[in-house]
Amino acid sequence: MSGICPKCGLPNDLCVCETIAKEDQQIQVILEKRKFGKMVTLVKGLDKRSIDMNDLTKKLKSTLACGGTLKDNVIELQGNHLLRAKKELIKLGFAESSIK
Repeated sequence: MSGICPKCGLPNDLCVCETIAKEDQQIQVILEKRKFGKMVTLVKGLDKRSIDMNDLTKKLKSTLACGGTLKDNVIELQGNHLLRAKKELIKLGFAESSIK
């Protein structure tokens, strides 16, 4: 019984719940200046119930080659990665129109 998704009823390898959830997100990618002039890229607006936030944070950090963390449903990436983060989110399956 563990091989079936409780939301859609399909087997886990055919489950489309996360794909549908990615299309419904309203994501904001913001650049913020912190203490001592450090730049931080923030990714806000993701729903933690429908998307694996830890996995998404790990993928963004590895592809953008930067440090970062997940705090209060906001992904914080060290450095100015505004354009590259948007492109990477589109590659990961998020709708381009939902990213601001």
